[in-house]
Amino acid sequence: MTKIRWIMGATVLFAFWCSALLFPAHGHAQSALKKIRIGSSSTNVSFLAMYAAYHRGFYKDEGIDLEIIYMPANLASTAVLSGDIDYNGAVTGVIGAAVRGQPVKVLLFTVSRPLLFLISKKEIKEPLQLKGKKIAGSSPGGSATLLAIQALKHFGLEPGRDVSVLPMAGAAASRYAVLECGVVDASLLSVPENIIAMEKGYNELIFLGDVIEFPQNGFGTSEKRIRENPDEVYRMVRATLRGLMFVWDKNNREAVTDILMKQWKINDRKMAAEMFRHVGRVLTKDAWVKPESVQVLIDLQRENAKVTKPITVAAVTDFSFLDKARKELGITR
Repeated sequence: MTKIRWIMGATVLFAFWCSALLFPAHGHAQSALKKIRIGSSSTNVSFLAMYAAYHRGFYKDEGIDLEIIYMPANLASTAVLSGDIDYNGAVTGVIGAAVRGQPVKVLLFTVSRPLLFLISKKEIKEPLQLKGKKIAGSSPGGSATLLAIQALKHFGLEPGRDVSVLPMAGAAASRYAVLECGVVDASLLSVPENIIAMEKGYNELIFLGDVIEFPQNGFGTSEKRIRENPDEVYRMVRATLRGLMFVWDKNNREAVTDILMKQWKINDRKMAAEMFRHVGRVLTKDAWVKPESVQVLIDLQRENAKVTKPITVAAVTDFSFLDKARKELGITR
């Protein structure tokens, strides 16, 4: 399997080392970090909680040396089951695999609704003008593709008949590039691509989070790993939850802006602040999402995979580690 590995620079490694000194481990020797690999289908800014935990050294606090490996969501699910990676950061892919009967579970969500925007060419002013046009989704069965289909249906447009949804591999930057090149008439963009597009005069037809409650981001793993490595699974969940708490703490606003600028290579602090404003619209407070919104995601994946058997939220999730971490960190609902 071809893997595109994300190699962090020496500056970031130095930052990790410093944060490890500032945040002592929970009983795990820093000299004995366990290498853990997580697949990520996107470098999307809505993964801020995970990257905050990464940059602040929270995974290292838990005895984990986390490696983020960029790969499509469906390949990440296969890689988790084969043992090539340990966790899948594309929860849509985890649920898609679970719907098809594979033994995987989502462990937590950090985003309660999609941070995606349907952005169109300048001459397209409203969604109904997309009839007969082409829009860019993500990989088949990927979040952007599923959401594009739902957004079109929301406006009474039938995907495939009224509007062509083209599967596009890669991140939101790729979908922005095909919009710029005129290959498509509209595209599902995230942050900061939506900000850049709007500055160039493109139109925001809809913020998907306004019409679809569709949990995203977080991670899952195999049932085998949950059985055989429950302490490791718990530490992964706890570190990520700490990252989410760090982002929401108002005292950390400048530090979070610094992380945004470093991780996404943003030189403009005002741009970074605007990115954070958008992310704040979708981040969960404590990794809790409505069960009915998870069911929406399950049913979309069932439809995509042509699975007729009903599947419950409990069948594709395991929130026991998250519940334990919330209690330990003093988070109450």
